[in-house]
Amino acid sequence: MKTKSTLFIVTLLVLALFTTLSCQTINTYLDEEHQDGYDNYDDGESDYNAAAEEAPQAPAPQMEAAACPAVLSSILAAATTPVDSSEDQGDSPYGEDGQVLVTYQISGDRILNPQHESVTGELQSYQDDAAAHQEIWDYYAALIPSGERSLMTAFIIMTDGQDNSLAAVAQDPADPYSWSLEIDIIDSEDLYNLTYTLIHEYGHLLTLNKDQVEPDLNVFADPEDDAAYDAAEAACPNYFPGEGCADSDSYINSFFGRFWDDIYDEWFDINLEEDDDVYYEKLDDFYYKYEDNFVTDYAVTNPEEDIAESWTFFVLQPKPTGNTTADQKILFFYEYPDLVSLREHIRTNICSQLAQP
Repeated sequence: MKTKSTLFIVTLLVLALFTTLSCQTINTYLDEEHQDGYDNYDDGESDYNAAAEEAPQAPAPQMEAAACPAVLSSILAAATTPVDSSEDQGDSPYGEDGQVLVTYQISGDRILNPQHESVTGELQSYQDDAAAHQEIWDYYAALIPSGERSLMTAFIIMTDGQDNSLAAVAQDPADPYSWSLEIDIIDSEDLYNLTYTLIHEYGHLLTLNKDQVEPDLNVFADPEDDAAYDAAEAACPNYFPGEGCADSDSYINSFFGRFWDDIYDEWFDINLEEDDDVYYEKLDDFYYKYEDNFVTDYAVTNPEEDIAESWTFFVLQPKPTGNTTADQKILFFYEYPDLVSLREHIRTNICSQLAQP
């Protein structure tokens, strides 16, 4: 049975149905707004050394020693500062899934062939700002090595209004093995929040790409077919994140078995709650019951968000020395030498882009 964390979302991209993994501009707190499940992307357990040879190298490799700690901790702090939940932002003026403005094809490090949607009013200026679109893409490409985003085929500029979802990744509606990156141009000006969110979204791509989770073609062909979904989930001997059955040695299957197996049934019962107010209240209680298990309260949303949040902390903060479950989730990634190398490369890239002399 589909749960809230694995529902497929209707987007405005060519009126197609595809899975999205969308993240708030800043850390989403549980008493504010629940997002139906999303997520997906990347080359999985990648050959980082080959990717590093292809990617532009940072001009100051020695910077990783210092790792511009003030910048990295400022990014983490900005993205995880609690929001005043008393200020109701209301519904998005552009619908639940936002308004797509422009879709670019990706070719290596370039974006090209922009496809413009029909928009009016203030959205026209955002749609026409090709320089801003290029700047956002260039920043993402500067952070994530090219070999690590080879499955990404579309870059989408969209908006759902201010301070809602900043970014999302999604399966290409025509190809379950390819992915797109969506960015809300209205929320993209804060580079610290943008940086955090881009790393988080890459975490989805890293853990849900075809080499980690084989896409289920029946589910992909008709995301609204509950019978196909239930059959695929029942046939999976490992964790089933929604796109397909996770490989036994995949990051997310290992992460789930180590950190979620003993609490999943309790979370699953909460996730079936149809009343949003009751759902948020129960999920709040679940988070505070297991607070030491999660790096943020957004991580409690589902295992996919948990591993993406833990990955983001792995990249941005020093290696933990504590022994909480949240610490262990960050240390999980240190067990993979290729991910440790990738971490160092991304951190150096962040410092090169943001640290001022």
